Amino acid sequence: MTKTIDMQSLRYLKLFMKLTHIQIKNCFYYNNMIIFAVPRKLLSKAIGKQAVNVKKISEILRKRIRIIALPKGEEDLRKFIESIVAPVTFNELEVKENEVIMNPGKQTKAALIGRNKRRLLEMKKIIQDYFEKDFRII
Repeated sequence: MTKTIDMQSLRYLKLFMKLTHIQIKNCFYYNNMIIFAVPRKLLSKAIGKQAVNVKKISEILRKRIRIIALPKGEEDLRKFIESIVAPVTFNELEVKENEVIMNPGKQTKAALIGRNKRRLLEMKKIIQDYFEKDFRII
């Protein structure tokens, strides 16, 4: 799970740590949204009472943000992907030795791929960074 952090991500992480008092190393982009991955036990503290931290960070950055639980391993892969792509759903998720295959169904396939495969490429990068596996949608 070695990943390089660009300067913009570093600024987002610093702001997040300053407002929530939680030290994290994970932030990524998906569907014009900044997603912060925090340890599961600190998830409610990161969100804050009545989502006050989420609202404050979103106001400052003027972007949509989401706070999700950091995956512990491959057993959390399905839950991790579901929380990233929500509210879009998918039917199946098959994990093979070195790749993850998603079967979304006809209605949601276009929403998961995105225009010019943008969301597909973003998800490939996320899965590669966290699980070191390739990602496909069939």
